Amino acid sequence: MTRQLTLNCDMGESYGAWTIGNDAAIMPLIDAANIACGGHAGDPGTMRHCVTLARRHETEIGAHVSYPDLQGFGRRAMDIRGPELIDLIHYQIGALDGIARTHGTRVSFVKPHGALYHAMLSDSLVLNDVMRAVSGWHADLSLVMLATPRDRKTVELAVQHGLTLQYEAFADRGYTSRGLLIPRDKPGALLTLEEATEQSLSIAQNNLRTPKGKRIPVTADTLCVHGDTPGAVKMIRAIRSALDKK
Repeated sequence: MTRQLTLNCDMGESYGAWTIGNDAAIMPLIDAANIACGGHAGDPGTMRHCVTLARRHETEIGAHVSYPDLQGFGRRAMDIRGPELIDLIHYQIGALDGIARTHGTRVSFVKPHGALYHAMLSDSLVLNDVMRAVSGWHADLSLVMLATPRDRKTVELAVQHGLTLQYEAFADRGYTSRGLLIPRDKPGALLTLEEATEQSLSIAQNNLRTPKGKRIPVTADTLCVHGDTPGAVKMIRAIRSALDKK
């Protein structure tokens, strides 16, 4: 069976004098924008620019929260947990949501970035802290996390926190046999345009496979392409066209 997937992209990752990604070209092609809010990238002007683009194109806005790691682009593990982690997440959501509300829209979901995203999968205490932070926000927000073979404990924890989960798969990243992403420094981690387009259709058909042919049973709600992937605009256009035709 073919699933109807939304298409999301990590956005707003420019910072000061550094420009990363082409937010203006990507925004019309996607359904949801994961906007960096100062932890790993982004600054107030970049957030405002992305928010106004998202409103113009009726794109859903999500807070792309991370460890406080501008130098490492949020991809370095940090031993931050408990109230400190919850405060950091609220601080970042608040920054983006404040700008969004100023421009007549709002944040509707949270997607952790980089090392924090992966820490949720390996550390149940971090996962619980992230869920506490998102569920503790003053308005309903959903939480985006990696689509893996369903973990009953994760689902039960989300229910305890009253959270709605959005399960995410990746178009432009290679997968291990366990349904996790291949680390960026390993062969096969980053896919070409053709490979990403083919993988997107496989995910939509719940037929994701490793290069060796092993089927990975993941059921996704949304599909991500990284805005900093080389050739991201062309890749997203190809994937959008392929999904719309299926």
